[in-house]
Amino acid sequence: MEDLYKYLNHITPISDKTWALIKGIFVQKDLKKGDYFCNVDRVATKIAFLQEGIARSFYTNKEGQEFNKNFFVAPAFIGAYSSLITETPNKLAQQVLTNCTIWETDYATIRQLYDICPDLERLGRITAEHYFVEKEIREVNLLMLEAKEYYKIFQQQYPTLEQQIPQYHIASFLGITPTQLSRIRAENP
Repeated sequence: MEDLYKYLNHITPISDKTWALIKGIFVQKDLKKGDYFCNVDRVATKIAFLQEGIARSFYTNKEGQEFNKNFFVAPAFIGAYSSLITETPNKLAQQVLTNCTIWETDYATIRQLYDICPDLERLGRITAEHYFVEKEIREVNLLMLEAKEYYKIFQQQYPTLEQQIPQYHIASFLGITPTQLSRIRAENP
């Protein structure tokens, strides 16, 4: 729970009053490698603080091919944000790629606390702004950069991820095949 407190305060200061309310609504859970935090076609109701481990967000096309959209490396928040906000079925699955420790809560409870905790609402806004910018940068990189350039950015953004997850997940995230990723890695050891 202390990691959650530090993470929140790193984003924006949280008052003692707000922390007292927040820490009472989160429940610790352990997820095993391969478990899902969010499933497709269900309305999401939970968010979680990823204290330990790695997760991914992905979608699957009609042919069953998976496309990784995001990686979440602790510390981070996970949850099907579009589904949470719109209260519509989720389109992206979230799966843990390693054993993970999370602190889970109901998103509706967080939204209720926004009304009485301005610092929590500010934290929600700053987090949303961060994810928006991150999403836009990723989209621009996918469209404008060559795969080897985008791979270098990936390595900077996730310096230890290559040693922790299968290469095909990284290739999917970069929008290339595992064979293309192998060639890029061979050219740039």
